[in-house]
Amino acid sequence: MNNKTLSILSYITIIGWIVAFVKSKDLTPKSDLVSYHLKQGFGIFLVSLAINIALSIVVSIVPALYFLSYVGYVILILWIFGIINAANEQKKPIPVIGKIFEDKFGFID
Repeated sequence: MNNKTLSILSYITIIGWIVAFVKSKDLTPKSDLVSYHLKQGFGIFLVSLAINIALSIVVSIVPALYFLSYVGYVILILWIFGIINAANEQKKPIPVIGKIFEDKFGFID
């Protein structure tokens, strides 16, 4: 797989992220583009997981706040931005939350 494919794959579910992570270890030389998008993809996965757990708890306690479940669509839009950046082979952070993950997750490098 080439760098562009691995970058896109790093956003497609956690299984796609794992496949891209394992395949990126085989690349010589290491690709900065792939590791960047692996960090962004893992970060947005963690954010979406935390938000979905928190919203599930809040909505189960206060059912009148069901409209907060639309936050999932915001996460989906951010994920699409990441996929578009990977497809264009750009190292741009995901809007709003992407800057946080640029220097995190040292195990990916």
